[in-house]
Amino acid sequence: MHPDSPNQKPNLQEVSDAVLFQALTAKDTSALTILYDRYANLVYGLAMKILKDTPAAEDLTQEVFLTLWRQPSYNPARGSFSSFLITLTRSRAIDKLRSRSTNLKFLDRWSKQMSSQPDTNHPFEQASIDERSQKVRTALAQLPEEQRQVLAMSYYEGLSQTEIAQRLETPLGTVKTRARQGLIKLKRILQDWIN
Repeated sequence: MHPDSPNQKPNLQEVSDAVLFQALTAKDTSALTILYDRYANLVYGLAMKILKDTPAAEDLTQEVFLTLWRQPSYNPARGSFSSFLITLTRSRAIDKLRSRSTNLKFLDRWSKQMSSQPDTNHPFEQASIDERSQKVRTALAQLPEEQRQVLAMSYYEGLSQTEIAQRLETPLGTVKTRARQGLIKLKRILQDWIN
């Protein structure tokens, strides 16, 4: 076939981002691979700068490119592809920071309630403490085993996520994901009671 033949597929490595994005919208996996190769460092670098957490930045990088694959929404008329990725990454990273902050506030309230158990012989105060402990145990029991295990090790044994990862012989990113998912579910279960 002659190189200039209209039926010959272009070498995607050499085409513009806009052409690659069109191929991506047609579900051409090689287009996603090339875009990832071109821009993963940019996305990861920005995610790391905002999140300051290697596993979270790695997760966000994967998430950004999965979003491109599942819901390609780039419009070349509105700017360069790299600008679009920067905006998308910044937006997702800020969302993660807000979520992290919300979870930390929830945990702080939860920890204060759990630690505010005065030594008392007063039956009503003791009943309140017992009720609170039972609600937390019941809420924890509703979590999947892996999430419950990570949260229990963190809050009852005082282990850091790194220590939990070492003890469980599990990647740190996996431990962080389990903790984050467990906290979201725990927050949902205990929300009415803690507010």
